[in-house]
Amino acid sequence: MTTLSLPGDNRRLVPYTMTGTPIPLQKRRARDFNRVAFAAAHVVADPFADNDPWLAPAIDWDATLRFRHRLWDLGLGVAEAMDTAQRGMGLTWRDAQELISRALKEAASRDDALIACGVGTDHLDDRVHSLEAIIGAYQEQLDFVQGEGGRVILMASRALARSAAGVDDYLATYSRVLSGARDKVIIHWLGEMFDPALAGYWGAADHLEAMETCLQMIADNRDRIDGIKVSLLSKEKEIAMRRRLPLGVRMYTGDDFNYAELIAGDAEGYSDALLGIFDAIAPAASQALASLKNGADNEFFHVLEPTVALSRHIFKAPTRFYKTGVVFLAYLNGLQDHFTMVGGQESARSTLHFAELFQLADKANVLSDPDRAAQRMRSFLSVRGVH
Repeated sequence: MTTLSLPGDNRRLVPYTMTGTPIPLQKRRARDFNRVAFAAAHVVADPFADNDPWLAPAIDWDATLRFRHRLWDLGLGVAEAMDTAQRGMGLTWRDAQELISRALKEAASRDDALIACGVGTDHLDDRVHSLEAIIGAYQEQLDFVQGEGGRVILMASRALARSAAGVDDYLATYSRVLSGARDKVIIHWLGEMFDPALAGYWGAADHLEAMETCLQMIADNRDRIDGIKVSLLSKEKEIAMRRRLPLGVRMYTGDDFNYAELIAGDAEGYSDALLGIFDAIAPAASQALASLKNGADNEFFHVLEPTVALSRHIFKAPTRFYKTGVVFLAYLNGLQDHFTMVGGQESARSTLHFAELFQLADKANVLSDPDRAAQRMRSFLSVRGVH
């Protein structure tokens, strides 16, 4: 067993002995699951690019696309160009276009690749805009993704949150945009804990009040909607909304605090999944989902439940910095050769945060090669001044 010294309280180094047993990689297909499961995938930055990371993203396309093939190999779908990819938080719409085009071409090279792509209004500036301008921005991105042959995830709009005068503006905007969709789309309700600029979405600060408007929008456009991803970090709110969805409209959990029990479901239904944490724990998610289809509920929870504590740590407030933990795990697991992020967001969490993340990842059995992970953790701590 490997032991290393990790920073703890009162500026002390504390010995930690690793005990995790890596979950083996096993190739699967989406049909091996009885839930639809998307992982919102991150992008790998290019550390050799001569750019200013805060101002201009640089992406390692080969490593980024290899990561998507890994998710497909595990049977998971890819939710492309979402907030996990730092969309609107370092990744520009121009870069997102290239990411979407490249990922869709990779998906087309396989017969088992599930993929859907984010459509938003993030190429608008931070001013208040007319509804026509916001609808036009949505339509521009919608047309691009559909023109590339992609399936659409309709993301929440900062511009709409900033500009809408009330409930009617939300209903009118979504109705107009959805009228241009060729196929059924996934709606994404991203809470303000993930993006503070989305506070008051659907025209209300109270989530239950906002839910009424969102449900009305879904009912009005149900023939154009596959499902809705809800990211409010509240299992009670998600379950309440799930039970009121029209027949045939899926609930995709975006609850990175309670996903295990929401996916398992209850006597009245279950949630499918569209989760950022599945990027970081893909082998565990794949094994657990396969177990669920096989009727092995105990194994499902045995594999997935230990990852919940890790996810709650990665997504702790300020939740918008969760991408840092996701990419750090990719680095520890050898899925990229460095811990550099678009926008310089590798600096967004403290050294103590990473030390606890390492321990929780080990306990959740998601460090694929413990010796490599320990070596990389020691190197990281050395750079951070921990010797």
